[in-house]
Amino acid sequence: MKIKRVALITPPYHSGVVESAGTWLNVGFVYIAGSLRAAGYEVDYYDAMSLWHKWPEIQKRIEAFRPDVVATTAFTASIVDAVKLLAFAKQINPRTVTVLGNVHATFCYEELLKADHAAVDYIVRGEGEVTLPQLCTCLNAGGDPKKVEGLAFWRDGGVVVTPKAPYIHDLDSLPTAWDLVEWPIYTYRAKNNARLAIVSSSRGCKQQCSFCSQQLFWSQSWRARSAENFVAELEMLNRKHGVEVAMLSDEIPTFDRERWVRILDLMIERRVPVKLLMETRVDDILRDADIMERYREGGVEHIYVGVEAGTQETLDLFKKDTQVEQSKQAIDLINDADIVSETSFVLGMPDDTPDSIDQTIELAKHYNPDMAFFLAIAPWPYAELYPELEPYVATKDYRKYNLVEPVIKPKNMTLEELERQLGKASQKFFMHKFQNLDKLSPWKQEFMLSVLDLLVNHSYLAGQMRAMLKEGQEMPPEVKALLQSVSTHKSGGVHPAIAPIP
Repeated sequence: MKIKRVALITPPYHSGVVESAGTWLNVGFVYIAGSLRAAGYEVDYYDAMSLWHKWPEIQKRIEAFRPDVVATTAFTASIVDAVKLLAFAKQINPRTVTVLGNVHATFCYEELLKADHAAVDYIVRGEGEVTLPQLCTCLNAGGDPKKVEGLAFWRDGGVVVTPKAPYIHDLDSLPTAWDLVEWPIYTYRAKNNARLAIVSSSRGCKQQCSFCSQQLFWSQSWRARSAENFVAELEMLNRKHGVEVAMLSDEIPTFDRERWVRILDLMIERRVPVKLLMETRVDDILRDADIMERYREGGVEHIYVGVEAGTQETLDLFKKDTQVEQSKQAIDLINDADIVSETSFVLGMPDDTPDSIDQTIELAKHYNPDMAFFLAIAPWPYAELYPELEPYVATKDYRKYNLVEPVIKPKNMTLEELERQLGKASQKFFMHKFQNLDKLSPWKQEFMLSVLDLLVNHSYLAGQMRAMLKEGQEMPPEVKALLQSVSTHKSGGVHPAIAPIP
């Protein structure tokens, strides 16, 4: 079989974590599709997840395109549906070559291939822009995939692993396929459904967080696009595709201060009409205390910083390399610049109790971010912290590893008790925020109403948020009047609530 057409398909997995804010495109597919086209292949960029398509619709799309290769991507929580998707593609056409990539497959390829080699022909370990086109070209030439770097596959009753592929260093040179994106579905719900892009200005992470996948996936390396190349892309996305808001997928876009300042200066000079949502490190915000106003002027409207833990002991266990008081300082700097601040706290560790969770809630109130989310620790099976957590793992159902459903059972709590505590934590934190809503600037008041509308009507926290509204007797009368409007409030604010993607 000659490979001519490649379908890139996201698995139809949903957990309720990120869907409340809007619809997020898969920027990895934009790059891989671009590289495949540059190598001469016809590509279908099919985001079945964001389209909320079910299996009959997926079957129609596959049958219409008639791909020779179906490739999908999966983080840990979506891996079950990713494998199911590839098996489904082989049911439609047994000759289809199936490929799986992303973080989970990169590290858990042996487990996957031993259990599901009938569905998964090849696993791409690491970046896919070079490896996937090389695999297709190798197969077309009748060559041996063992010669392609960055693969794992099943052969003769065992797993074959090829050498690790080198990282791509010239990110500016990578072709993209933004024209294949089905743009109308990607919207930013709290800004009148403004068109939303996910963009990447850098790749990698230099940190050593023991619970995280990113420092492992990137081997603690970091590479970046030039400021000029990145800002030109934002201009193009706005001009050609109507993008108004862009979320940076980078782990640490601000790592190189000189480059980051150049990005902000270009955004200001060229008056780029795209607002930025981003995540970065507490350390980088502290470093940039003198230029936070430039962040705001350059279009940065929302910053997530990973606090993660409520005690220094847990921070040290997570290898966050920060001090508890530094997190407060960073959030204050973001707030003082009139930028939306967001953080999260990872709960459900083996020693957690209702009392320790209450202490974390009080610390969250003290930090005073605009939003805080309380997430269940997900024991990624490839993370450095996993051996310490494994005795407390209550389920190996990866679909539950979504930061919402507890999968670690604390020593002195049941899973049900922990789940209730997580919900109450969000309820108590947002009750505190709304009791002090009148202290915020007018645009942040409007923003918080948009957040509440999303949380009440579109998120996994809906039950807790509705209970909060019923218990709001302590709020000032003017705030209660504002909150009462949320049931009819149309999402006309300027920000959504964004929970991290696992």
